[in-house]
Amino acid sequence: MNAMRRMWDRFEEYFIVFLLAAMTLVTFVYVIFNNFYTFFYSLGEYYVERSVGVSDFFYGIGDFILDIVQNMTWSVALTKALFAWLIFFGLAYGVRIGGHIGVDALVKLTTRATQRIISIIACLFCLAYAGLLSVASFEWINTLFQAAIGADDLGQFGVKQWHIAMIVPIGFTLVFIRFAEIFVRLIRHQQIGLGLADEAADALKLSETEESKK
Repeated sequence: MNAMRRMWDRFEEYFIVFLLAAMTLVTFVYVIFNNFYTFFYSLGEYYVERSVGVSDFFYGIGDFILDIVQNMTWSVALTKALFAWLIFFGLAYGVRIGGHIGVDALVKLTTRATQRIISIIACLFCLAYAGLLSVASFEWINTLFQAAIGADDLGQFGVKQWHIAMIVPIGFTLVFIRFAEIFVRLIRHQQIGLGLADEAADALKLSETEESKK
């Protein structure tokens, strides 16, 4: 069980890295091609009076690259789809690592027992919210699946709208599972809060680190 848990945790990290790398690569290739054809057109203009053959050669390369750019309208749609997957997959990952910002300054002024009770109530609300959106988004995906509508600029590759949107129920289901794990730890007295990020504490640690270096 622990081995499977570690494999899943690693998969989360690697998948997020993959999404970020794919977004960066697609955007980089599009930007390069979108600016590269002008370079060959400039060379063609430079050789137009010196050598017509060489000039036509560079113009041909420029036309070829421009044609690629004009056919890469799918790149923007793909980047948006990858970004959507990154957001909804990252929701659960943020819960796991405590990446979501906590607004609990007043809660921390109470006793540890009170903090635990408030955290249990807050966790129940989070479970209800994640569960509700998981079910509702699944029904939405089912409607898109039956409609079988192609995704904008990606339908030419056989990508449907439900292929992209399916990350919504998946993401909220993972969020539900992560909060369920937190709820179990709260009940077992293994945790007090929801494990949210504390910007004030992080800033204080950073300040102390900088002071120690001096």
